[in-house]
Amino acid sequence: MKINGSSPIGPSGSSRSTMRASSGGFQLPQAEAAEALGATARALGPTGIGSIDALLALQAVGGPLERRRRALRRADKILDELDAVKISLLEGEVPANALSNLVKAVQQTRDSTDDPGLESVLNEIETRAAVEIAKLETR
Repeated sequence: MKINGSSPIGPSGSSRSTMRASSGGFQLPQAEAAEALGATARALGPTGIGSIDALLALQAVGGPLERRRRALRRADKILDELDAVKISLLEGEVPANALSNLVKAVQQTRDSTDDPGLESVLNEIETRAAVEIAKLETR
């Protein structure tokens, strides 16, 4: 494209014909212009939704505080199940469902631990609960 500094600034030749055609009065926008606007709207729509999805996904992952809260909830669940077993033992009987609930809680927690000490404690709890369930089944 060549730029001439001495030529006057004005519309190009192709737009002059459209200006003459439209200068006669009020006209509705051309179908091509409406299609272009629709295509633009369609192109912009999913990006807005995509950014919202990305934000929601980031919120679902959570930070260190959220992971700590979830770990505390899981630990509280295990402690509650251990308390139920302890109360049952003090009453003289241990129901099998209390032991199976304890085993389930331990297995759910085991999936998200990386600490070898905690793994050892969870193994001991799970093993002891399995032994007690086996004892109850033989009676």
